[in-house]
Amino acid sequence: MKFYVFLLGTLGVWRVTHLLYGEDGPWNILLKVRKFVGDGFWGSLMDCFYCLSVWISAPFAYGLGEGWKERLLLWPAFSAAAILLERWSAERP
Repeated sequence: MKFYVFLLGTLGVWRVTHLLYGEDGPWNILLKVRKFVGDGFWGSLMDCFYCLSVWISAPFAYGLGEGWKERLLLWPAFSAAAILLERWSAERP
């Protein structure tokens, strides 16, 4: 796997995770979705960037990986890289 593919996968995972976790979206669509799912499993999943990045990274790993070993390794790698990017870019008080 080329480095730029890993970089693009990482940015994709971070972007989708950040969109679902912390943005309202156009016309507050994602805010309404988060309110709709409530406090159950899906609601708690969307309230945790770390948890959500694990599940968002799975399809990225499947789509970008070549072979099951690479896909299995990319899954946590994309999640970890997205978490590091989120920590780096998050506002600090």
